[in-house]
Amino acid sequence: MKQIFYILIVITLFSSCTSQKQISYLQDIQGDYSMKIGQKQDATVQTGDWMSIIISSKDAELAQMFNLPIVSNSIVGNEIYSGGTNRVSGYLVDENGYIDFPQLGSIKIQGMTLIEISSLIKRKLIDRGYLNDPTVTTQYMNFKISVMGEVAHPGTFSISTGRITLLEALSMAGDLTIFGKRENVKVIREENGIRNVVNMDLRSKKIFNSPYFYLHQNDMVYVEPNKVRAGQREINQNRSIGTFASIISVLISLSVLIFK
Repeated sequence: MKQIFYILIVITLFSSCTSQKQISYLQDIQGDYSMKIGQKQDATVQTGDWMSIIISSKDAELAQMFNLPIVSNSIVGNEIYSGGTNRVSGYLVDENGYIDFPQLGSIKIQGMTLIEISSLIKRKLIDRGYLNDPTVTTQYMNFKISVMGEVAHPGTFSISTGRITLLEALSMAGDLTIFGKRENVKVIREENGIRNVVNMDLRSKKIFNSPYFYLHQNDMVYVEPNKVRAGQREINQNRSIGTFASIISVLISLSVLIFK
């Protein structure tokens, strides 16, 4: 009896260790850890992006001439209705990487970060004598990422700063469920006409060195289910098929009794 008891304890401990290895993040970091961040962290503007650029100054009236109007219309189909939510108009980055800015004309911002864009426009406003103390606030209006699969709250998330890591995106989605594969999180990215799918192992610190650790515009993150979840779905599917077959069988039996 004692031997069986000890065997059960060993099995339980072994199962616990195995589970921890499957669900723990960054397992190869022991104690304190530091590393040099060598890669560029901030996303850069690409063609097709919508940008919000707002100019402010001590002279508010003068600064207003450089800002786009606030839109209070909503579009449904091809019709425009008033009374929609107020929002600031944005600048569309054209196919050549340019935006058309009030008074300053065409400015190429493709490949630049938000900070670089703000600095460029601020310098142009000062150099041309329009404003002495401009403050330029630049944000993305359509930067979004999608998180799918075995997470608590899958969905599409908008990011105004243009900077988000894989771990931050998973946190926004409520983290992985207990059934998500930590060793096989896929990041799907389309750039330069090519769709790349990369597997990321959340259990290893190597993810910090991956160019996919910092997500880009329209990246998709997919968390694959483990064998337990896949098995549950198969059981549920078989139950559904069995229930449907049972209903059909009952209906056939009733038909035979009624029309016999």
